[in-house]
Amino acid sequence: MNNYYKKYIPYIFLLPALVMLVIFFFIPFIYTIILSFKDYSGDIYNPVFAGLSNYSVILKSKEFYTTIFNTFMFLLMCVPVLAIFPLIVAIFINQKIKGINIYKVLIYLPVVVSIVVVAIAFKWLYAQQGILNYILEQIGFNPIGWLTDTKFALFAVALVTIYKGIGYYMMIYLSALIGVPKDLYEAADIDGANEFIKHLTVTVPHLMPTIALVVTVSSISALKVFAEIYVMTKGGPLNSTKTIVYYIYERAFENLDLSMAASASVILLVVIMAFSFVNIIFFENKRYKF
Repeated sequence: MNNYYKKYIPYIFLLPALVMLVIFFFIPFIYTIILSFKDYSGDIYNPVFAGLSNYSVILKSKEFYTTIFNTFMFLLMCVPVLAIFPLIVAIFINQKIKGINIYKVLIYLPVVVSIVVVAIAFKWLYAQQGILNYILEQIGFNPIGWLTDTKFALFAVALVTIYKGIGYYMMIYLSALIGVPKDLYEAADIDGANEFIKHLTVTVPHLMPTIALVVTVSSISALKVFAEIYVMTKGGPLNSTKTIVYYIYERAFENLDLSMAASASVILLVVIMAFSFVNIIFFENKRYKF
């Protein structure tokens, strides 16, 4: 084959992926931005240009700020646990112990189970006459409205997300632990460091890029949470579990208010981009120059 044509081979292999991105990402992305500047309230088939009025209405909406608050509370509940606990699990799993592969499979198993199935299972556990309340009654406590009490509902849903994500982020940490130099652990042993100090001074510094990745991915996932909310609470009780994505879904498919849903989607995009930018600034500033 002529050398002139060989340089185009990589682009030919990338072409199918590019076509898929254009059809299923870039076109909907651009169209969503266009929708956010239109008004569908008069005629859904003949929208009119509305300028920034949709954004103005959303930013004045008390319900929208409630969803923002719920979303960030959900993020604060999930991300620290998903950044730290899977790392601890990965460190223990990385040891040479008998039957370690069985433990890996058991911990990773919730990841391969559908989030809908997991949410339904937890909904049964959280039921008024469910297993959790039965245990509480047996030890002398009153039943708790896990999904019907505004004080517990968001926390109960966050536990589902944490349970589903531990195995996934554990595997990310396990793959990163392979690259930590073993001689540094040996040097720490010679210095008399215990296990906690060794991991604090050797493991954590070497895994900072991975920790940054986990924080970013789990933050974006928390900002986009939907399935758990839809299956377990549908945003209730009293909007205490309504997050941004559920708000977008409700606007678009229940109220048929496509322009407001599109505007909220653009705002969510800006928030996610801000989180990614913060990650680059604080965790990966050595790789980029600003």
